[in-house]
Amino acid sequence: MRYFIELSYNGTAYHGWQNQPNAISVQEVLEAALSTLLKEGITIVGAGRTDSGVHAKQMFAHFDSTLKFSIEELMYKLNSFLPKDIAILDIFEVNDDAHARFDALSRTYKYRISLHKNVFSYNYSYYYKKELDIAKMNEAAKLLLTYENFKCFSRSNTDVKTYNCNIMKAIWTLEHDEFVFTIVANRFLRNMVRAIVGTMIDVGIGKIEVNQLHDIIKSKDRSQAGASVPGHALFLTNIEYLKSIK
Repeated sequence: MRYFIELSYNGTAYHGWQNQPNAISVQEVLEAALSTLLKEGITIVGAGRTDSGVHAKQMFAHFDSTLKFSIEELMYKLNSFLPKDIAILDIFEVNDDAHARFDALSRTYKYRISLHKNVFSYNYSYYYKKELDIAKMNEAAKLLLTYENFKCFSRSNTDVKTYNCNIMKAIWTLEHDEFVFTIVANRFLRNMVRAIVGTMIDVGIGKIEVNQLHDIIKSKDRSQAGASVPGHALFLTNIEYLKSIK
C-alpha cells in the first residue's frame, strides 16, 4: 500500500527537507521515526525540497508499506516519537501510482518582511530597515506571470531538466506590520523564491526599475538578479492535489 503523510515543520534546526550527507534534514528524521515504529526500512518521497531554515505549514510525502497498521495509532506514535518541531497532521491511503512530488498541481509559498523590529517574530520574518515601495513591488510581481523560464532565480549547478515554471499568482500584501509575498506555481526551482524576493526588494528601494526585470529574466543569469533573502522568513503553506488521488 502507498500512503500520503501530511505534516508541518519548523525548519530552524534543519538543513532543508532533502536528505544530504553530514547535515540533518526533515526527511532523515521522519524516515528514521517511521522505520523504527513500523520495524522495516522506510523511504519517503517529499512533494518538493525546502532550503535550509525554511518552514512548512503544509508538506506532503509518500511511503510504501506491506504491513497492516492502524493509521490513527501510527499518527499518535509518530507525534510522540518525533521532535517538537515536526508534527504529523494526517496519514491516508492513496492509489498505488500516486506520487507526492509529480502529482502536485500547485505549491504556495509566503515570505514575510517585518517593517518594524519585533522581538517576538524575528525568527519567522525578515526585518528590513529600509523603506519599501510595495506598489512597485507588485508591478514587478505581475511581470512574473508573463514568463516561464526562471533560470535567473535558480541556484547554480542545479540538476534540473528544465527551468520552466508556471507561476499562477504573485502578490505583495500588507498584513499588520509585515509585507507578505505570496507566490503560487506548479513547481519551483532551488532558491527561486528567495531570489525573487531579493530582486523585489531591489525594486522596492529603487535600486532597479520595474522594467529592468524583463532584462533580468531574459538574461537567464543568476548574477543579474538580486541577492537571496534569508530562509527563516519563508513558509511553504499549501500543496494542491486532485481529489482522485485517494
